[in-house]
Amino acid sequence: MMWGDSWGMGWWWLIGLLLLVGIVLLIVLLVRMLSGSQGGTPGTAGTTVGPSRARQILDERFATGELTADQYREQVQVLGKNP
Repeated sequence: MMWGDSWGMGWWWLIGLLLLVGIVLLIVLLVRMLSGSQGGTPGTAGTTVGPSRARQILDERFATGELTADQYREQVQVLGKNP
C-alpha cells in the first residue's frame, strides 16, 4: 500500500541532511566566536586585545638591553603608524 506520492518521501533525507549540516556549522561558528580563537582577520572575532607580537618582541629587546631608550621610542612610533 502506498502512502501518498512516490517521490515525496524520497527527498526528506536530503532536507534532513542539509538541516544537520547547517546546525553543525552554526555550532562550529558559535564555538569559534565564544572561544576567541586567534587567526582571524583584523576586525573579526578571533582578534586579540593588547600589544601585537612585533611590539612584544620590541619590549623584550628593550628589557634585555638590546635597544636604547631612543631606539625603543623610535620603533614604537613606527609600529604605531598605519601604512
